[in-house]
Amino acid sequence: MTDSEPQVAVRVGMVDDHPSPVWGIDRLLEPQPDLDFVCAAATVPELLAKSTDLDVVILDLRLNDGTTPRENVEQLAERGIGTVAYTSGEHPDLLRSAARAGTLGVVLKSASEEEILHAVRTAGAGREVLTTEWAAAIDGDPNLDAVDLSPQLQRVLTLYASGGTSASVGRELGVAPDTVNEYLKRIRQKYADAGRPTHTKLDLFKRAVEDGWLPMPHRPRKG
Repeated sequence: MTDSEPQVAVRVGMVDDHPSPVWGIDRLLEPQPDLDFVCAAATVPELLAKSTDLDVVILDLRLNDGTTPRENVEQLAERGIGTVAYTSGEHPDLLRSAARAGTLGVVLKSASEEEILHAVRTAGAGREVLTTEWAAAIDGDPNLDAVDLSPQLQRVLTLYASGGTSASVGRELGVAPDTVNEYLKRIRQKYADAGRPTHTKLDLFKRAVEDGWLPMPHRPRKG
């Protein structure tokens, strides 16, 4: 690029269902000539309805719309938009889910302004944001390796772990309860082989959340 060529600003969006973080990021990016804060929304579909011409999205991992980090990162990636996970860091399972979906990195909500700007610029250039938190999310605990489930097994897991029974899951999928039980045996065996046993229905729910098949249960935030 020569001195006569104008610099193309990185087009930034944000998904967060609380206004304060959005205001803070807008204030931070506004004076930066190489960063253009385009729009913000409470959900990914709402953001994409406003603009799909984005380079990077700062994505809150704990949204209240029932989506998972995996779903949101993949939905943005389908449109060629990179993501930076924006999180308090209290839920490493959400970070792992985002990492598996292909987000470019993580920035903590407690990070300095310089760290946030660096993360946005790096992700906007299509590079991974290398931080301690991101390395931990990628490496993770060897006992938390993602389990490879077929679409049918994923469906069985999410329906059953969400409170369904073998009978209700069978009705939903059009199969017999005994078939659902056989699917559940396969799911439990896969998790056991990965060193992540599932002795109870609660264990299955936890694994579904850890691997991004189900959203983190919503708990009201203070403040």
